[in-house]
This record gives sequence, structure tokens and C-alpha cells, in this order.
Amino acid sequence: MDAATAPLSHGAPRTRADLAKLAVAALGVVYGDIGTSPLYAIKECFAQHNDALGRPLDRLARSDANVLGILSLVFWSLVLVIVVKYLTFIMRADNEGEGGILALLALVAKRKDGKPRGFFLIALGLFGAALLYGDGIITPAISVLSAIEGLAVHPLSEAAQHVAEPGSSLLDNLVVPLTVLILVGLFVVQKRGTARVGYVFGPAMVLWFSSIATIGFAQVVRHPRVLLAVLPTHAVLFLAHHGTLGFFILGSVVLCITGGEALYADMGHFGRGPIKWAWYGLVLPALMMNYFGQGAVLLSSPAAIQNPFYALAPAWFHYPLVAIATVATVIASQALITGAYSLTQQAVQLGYWPRVTIKHTSDTAEGQIYMPEINYMLMVACVALVLGFKHSDALAAAYGIAVTGTMSITTILFFVLIREKWNWSMGKALALCGLFLGVDLLFFVANTVKLAEGGWVPLGIAAFVFTIMVTWKRGRIELGKAIAATTLPLQMFLDDLERTNPHRVKGTAVFMTSNPDVAPPVLLHHFKHNKVLHEQVVCLSINTHHVPEVPPASRLELLRDCGHGVWQVRASYGFMQAPSAPEVMERCRERGLVTNVNDTSFFLGRETLVTTDKPGMARWRKVLFAFLSRNARPATAFFQIPPNRVVEFGAQIEL
Repeated sequence: MDAATAPLSHGAPRTRADLAKLAVAALGVVYGDIGTSPLYAIKECFAQHNDALGRPLDRLARSDANVLGILSLVFWSLVLVIVVKYLTFIMRADNEGEGGILALLALVAKRKDGKPRGFFLIALGLFGAALLYGDGIITPAISVLSAIEGLAVHPLSEAAQHVAEPGSSLLDNLVVPLTVLILVGLFVVQKRGTARVGYVFGPAMVLWFSSIATIGFAQVVRHPRVLLAVLPTHAVLFLAHHGTLGFFILGSVVLCITGGEALYADMGHFGRGPIKWAWYGLVLPALMMNYFGQGAVLLSSPAAIQNPFYALAPAWFHYPLVAIATVATVIASQALITGAYSLTQQAVQLGYWPRVTIKHTSDTAEGQIYMPEINYMLMVACVALVLGFKHSDALAAAYGIAVTGTMSITTILFFVLIREKWNWSMGKALALCGLFLGVDLLFFVANTVKLAEGGWVPLGIAAFVFTIMVTWKRGRIELGKAIAATTLPLQMFLDDLERTNPHRVKGTAVFMTSNPDVAPPVLLHHFKHNKVLHEQVVCLSINTHHVPEVPPASRLELLRDCGHGVWQVRASYGFMQAPSAPEVMERCRERGLVTNVNDTSFFLGRETLVTTDKPGMARWRKVLFAFLSRNARPATAFFQIPPNRVVEFGAQIEL
């Protein structure tokens, strides 16, 4: 989502060197999540599974057929979901170069006739975005915890094929405290920005992928028969033979494709080309070599079933591998954290989230931002998950639902897009999306059995975030109606000025409004109580469009002299941009509206909401909206207005 690396571009790389640099950079942002999945994916497939009623099923035996079946499921999951679905099709659905579920939702937000969509599709897209917050909380917790758990693995042989039982290592007691310490440190340093360390992310992930490929290759050479897993027959026979157990094991297999949505979400920062080059050139070969290597070591060593990833490493490389894995998981966590910032910024700009503090941590890269409120909410949630679940095995139960839920919703939105925007035939669209949705739902249903074990966590997080999103959007609509009832058409106000000819004082007064065609309530209050107006009055409206970015030259949509020193101004920004009222005024000066920065004051309204039994929203939602409104960041910070140039008028509004 949010790039934590050196300068990136929406455009195609100009040279092979640019392509290579972007491909390496993509390793540190795009592939951190999916790249660290080998730490726990195969291990979870051979862990204890329960049925839909919570009763334990027979544990999967460590046999040739079962190992080849699991490896085949992993291989074909990566091929169908990552290669075919995302890299081949979904990534073609870009919104002015940007990707991600909110960018996709913005593409389908309106019908062919220009009318807005019904509530169901919009709500579905918002819930998919809400699920990403659950993913963003669980990923740092499970990734770092899985890496640090390597300390509890005690290598006794050259191939490190003996794995200690949980709790048998003296270092085992340090796993949770170290994980919490690393996570807290990671969140604390967010305020410094990622620009200083971002340039090492890509090379560090090159080291990670090279390492896991090398240790996997050593085992594959010893047991090359694991390569037979590329035949889909092994996956089919495995599912047919194991029935219920095989179906529920799909809930663990899905862990190998976590992070697939990041390929699409980060497309705007890197472009399709570098992401594909990184995948085919290093990520896919390294992942499959490691997965096949884990299968090989399972066939040769019974003890490896406790932790097949660390069982791959020779004794001398064990603790260096723990260190490399920890760095890789921190990088994966960083990508998810900055992704949460980017997702929140989009939601704020589209009107689905209260205003939050947005601090730019780089003078050159606009996308590098820091949100204190979101950062510390994520930190508390991540630490709580680690302390509550304590083991990656337990956390894995909470992981798959968020991933598969978002993927399923992405498929549905993509179907609407190719039908209405790309004009695909119904048969062709159904055939393609039916295949994608069939795989997505298969994984999703397989994960529902984990609800009691921890699957409720991402759903609970998503429900909480979704409630905030829809309540804030609906509340703003109702508040807008209440404010509109107190406004006058701008022309009526101008006619009144001509009749009364009020006293004018020097300077420019800028009145923020959602609609420049009406006299803002703040303007009416100011005129009513102070009986004077400034020489120049600007009714400024800043709108967010359903495109990622609006070029600087196109941001000023309307600049009209209405007479009597009153101007109408309407500006626009994309949902990936931070609006700036001073910047808009600067562009107005370039177009003929002469103002002096030191003589310009910004007038804003601050509403105190009073909940009533009026129809429109449930009372509990009114209470929630009022709470969110009180705690939202002030408009001065959101629109980057200097605080010493702001005048606020308070008003009570009944909802």
C-alpha cells in the first residue's frame, strides 16, 4: 500500500536499470507478507485440526502421499490465486494507476448512467477494506512471533532435524517478551518515517528469499521426488482421500497466499512490470523451493513436523536464520503498518472515516505518512494478540478469514467492473470470476471452522471498522442536510449585500463550505453578529474525486467573481492526496484572485451535535457519530491551514 522505499512512479520504468531497482524495492513492500508465509504455512497443515463443532480430527500423517498432496495444494494455490487471478487479471483493474480494494470500489461506485450504486455493493467493498485492518493487525503479530519461535528450536544434528518440543528450550520463555519488545519498538519508530531505512528493505528481502531458497534446495536435491507435487493429481487425490480433514486443511493451505492482496494494493507505487519481474524472477522460485524443501525434510525426519521451516537449516545457520527471519518479518510488518495508513487516508478522503492526524515523514515522497492515532491503535491490538494467543499456531487460526474474505469481495467487485466498464459478456465474466470466487469461497468456508479458535478476531475488527465507516458516512450526510436547512442561495445573499451595503474591512476572509453555490452558515453567522464583511470574501469548497490523484494544474475547478467582492472557488483532490487550503489560495492568486497571505483569515464552523429522536439514524449511531465528530482532528490540520489564521464559530445542531 504505502511505499516505504526510495522514489517510485506510476509510470513504466524507462530503462532496465529502473525496472531492476523497482523490482528490488517491491520485494521489501509488496512481498514481505507472502514471503514470510513459509515460516508457518506447512507447519499449520500438519497441526491438529478440529471439525465444525470443535471436535479434534485425526492428525495428518507424515506420509509420501500426504506431503505431496499438501505441496501440490500450495503450488496450485499460488498459481491460481497469485499468478492467474492477481498478476494476470486483477492488476489490470487500475484506477489511474492505483490499485487496492478502495481504488477498485471507486471505479465501480457509479453505474453506467452515472447514478451511484446501491448500498449493498458499496457496503461489501467497505467491509472488504475493513477486513484489511484485521489483516494489518494479525500479520505483524504472527510473522514476528513465528520468526522468534526459532529460538525454541534446538538443532542437534548437522541438518537440524531434531526440533524441541514447545517449552523444552530455555529460550522458549523469551519468545513472547522478545516479540512484544520488537513490535513495540517497530511502532514507536514509525514517527521517524521509513525514508531513512527504506532503502535497505529490498536488499534485505533479497537476502531472505536467497536464504530460504538455498536451504530448501539442499533438501530437494536429497529427495527430488517432492517435485512431483507440481502434478495437480496429488492435490485432487489428497482432498478426495481425506474428506472432511482435507477440506479443513485448506484453511491452513491458504496461509501460503496471505499478502496476495498487497500485489494489487501496491501497484500504484511500483507498477505492474516491476511487481511481476520480482515475482517470477525471485519470489515464486524461492517460495516453491522452500516449500518443496520443507516437504523433503518432512519425509526424512519425523521430528521436523514440529517446525519444518527451521528444520531445513544446518546447525551452524540456525540462529543466523532466526535473525534473518526476524528482519524479514519486521519488514513485512512495516509494509502492513504503512498500508493501514494509506488505507485510512483513502477512507478519510472518500468520507468514510473521521479526520485523523496525517504527518508527512518525507519532503520528497508524498506517500510516506504517519498517523499517530492509527499507529498506536495497531500497536495495542498487535501486542494484545501476542499476549493473548502466545503461539503462532494459535494465531494462525485467526489469520485466514480476513485474507479470504477480502479476496472474495475483490472478485465480486472485479466482476462488476469487467461487465460494466470493460463490457465483457455475461458468460465470459461468469466463467472467469466464477473460477476465482469458487477458489476464494472454498478457502473462506474452510476457515470458518476456526471462528471459535480465533477466527472471530478479524471479523470482530472488521465489524468494528465497518460500523465506524458507514456511521461516519451516514452521519455526515444527515449533518449536511441539517446544515443545508440553515443556508441561503449565494445569489440571495449577494442581493442582500447590494441592498444593505455593509461596512467592509481590509483583507480576505475564506469561508470553508461543502457547496460554493450557497452562502456558508459560518458566513451568515459572521455577518449577523459582527455586521461587517471583509473586502474580499471567498466561498471555498474542496472536494475529493474518485481518482487517486488530481494533477496540480487541474485542482482549481472553479474560480468566479460574483461581484461585491465575493468569489466562488471549488478545488478538487484525489483520494490519495492531502488537501491544502493555502495551496488552493495560491493557485487562485495565479488565476487573478489577488490576496495577501498575512491579510487572509479562514473562517470555519465547529458543530456541537445534540442527539434527538429525529428520524434518519438509530439513536446509538447518532451517539457514535457525535463521539467520532468530537474526537476527529480539526479541519485546520486536515486542510493544512495555519492555526494563527483561523477563526471558528460554534453552533449546536440537532440530529
